[in-house]
Amino acid sequence: MTITTTQIKELRTRTGAGVVDVKAALSESEGDIEKAIAILRKKGKASAAKKASREVKEGIVATYIHSNQKIAVAVSVLCETDFVARNPRFQQLGKDIAMHIAATDPVVVSPDDVPDADVEAEKQVALEQAGMAGKPKEIQEKILSGKLKKFREERALLTQPFVKDPSKTIADIIHEAVSELGENITIGEFKRLAI
Repeated sequence: MTITTTQIKELRTRTGAGVVDVKAALSESEGDIEKAIAILRKKGKASAAKKASREVKEGIVATYIHSNQKIAVAVSVLCETDFVARNPRFQQLGKDIAMHIAATDPVVVSPDDVPDADVEAEKQVALEQAGMAGKPKEIQEKILSGKLKKFREERALLTQPFVKDPSKTIADIIHEAVSELGENITIGEFKRLAI
């Protein structure tokens, strides 16, 4: 199958991936743009996982103030080098994450960071709910496990659906930036103020 320059250009525009990666994905998908995007996403997640152990000691503090002047957010977005920290793509990522925090009000960065006391309180509520009564113990445990997982994910920034594109989580948009910029990127901390 022949890959056209139009296909390459379209895929690069939609994904931001390099020419070599785009050509390989188009060849693998036999020219199907949507399949090629999925292939590039998988490769991006794989490369992000490889870079996750690298130290982040540079970055920016991104801010967002809502138009009504009643909500403000500051978030530290970390990367490996000052070169990437000054990159417009990285800075836009920081702005997008700050805006997302303003809109969704997460409590912690990662699901693992949700305080045990909060999880225990949610566990008690879930156990008292009517849906649990009369079910076998193993079914109750599965239901409880699912509810607690969802509870943690709803409160954690990284697992929330991105407000600009709910088909992706914040972790997904960070992984995309990692594959585009070639460095490990993490969220340090954030603060949301509201009146």
